[in-house]
Amino acid sequence: MRRIKYVLGLIVALPLFASCVNKSASVQEAEPSLPQVYMTTDISPEGLVRVYEALGVEATGRVAVKISTGEPGGKNFLQPALIKDLVQQVNGTIVECNTAYKGRRNTTEAHLEAAREHGFFDIAHVDIMDAEGDFVIPVQDTTHIKYNRVGTHLKNYDFMINLAHFKGHAMGGFGGVLKNQSIGVASSAGKAYIHSAGYTEDLNEFWNHVGDQIGFLESMAAAAQSVHEYFDGGKKILYINVMNNLSVDCDCDAHPDAPLLKDIGILASTDPVALDQACLDLVFAVEPTEGNDNQPLLERIKSRHGTHIVDYAEKIGLGSKKYELHNID
Repeated sequence: MRRIKYVLGLIVALPLFASCVNKSASVQEAEPSLPQVYMTTDISPEGLVRVYEALGVEATGRVAVKISTGEPGGKNFLQPALIKDLVQQVNGTIVECNTAYKGRRNTTEAHLEAAREHGFFDIAHVDIMDAEGDFVIPVQDTTHIKYNRVGTHLKNYDFMINLAHFKGHAMGGFGGVLKNQSIGVASSAGKAYIHSAGYTEDLNEFWNHVGDQIGFLESMAAAAQSVHEYFDGGKKILYINVMNNLSVDCDCDAHPDAPLLKDIGILASTDPVALDQACLDLVFAVEPTEGNDNQPLLERIKSRHGTHIVDYAEKIGLGSKKYELHNID
């Protein structure tokens, strides 16, 4: 069965869409050769736990839950109340790395305070992974970056749940699990290196070398692949995208635009490429109506050539753009 792309005027009503998904890609019809993506329209703590459990992969050992703690001022980041049950069920530690831009998360002290203000300390321990420096992990694709520089605390974890907020992004077009695993896991210097497509790690210099958009996107794909491989060749990592508060702007923006697109659901997979592609397909399939307009987000994605990251990630072997989508509602 080929990758599901619903272009039938759907998502006028999500229950109808969910029904179509269930009929088109039931578990019984699943082709084992294709990545499986699971979806619920129930954006709640219970829905998040159910979509995690649908994967059939138990997060064990020392579990890192990679989120964005959100730049203070913004309100769209994944809320502690939403993710609490899942984080505590796996006895997870919320992990982040410091930013490369000036703000309230570019130093460990400020970042921890921001995470505390946003309520994450109320549900779990928070670890800034590059608080004590960084180290290099190998990349398979060296077209742009020759290595990936990540926080040293990554060594402290046996398993990672990449829990991303799917939304737009000023530079990447959109942010999902691929971005959350590349820019998100990289140290401050690693972020500079990826943004400049391998030109420099200098935090004061890299902004002068961010003009290579395709190189940037391909560098993110290569970095995401390196983290995937770090966790036992992808056997000890899983991926979740929460499709709510679908602003054109990232959670790294202190003043994001208000979402114009209605919430869609929560999707999960063991294949990050399939997962981000499924989310893109859902956004592209929306028929714009009053109060539910996908056009601003589509313009943001297209103007930044955002879909190239999934194309390239598939090309270098990180995953597949073809998938089967299962409604678990």
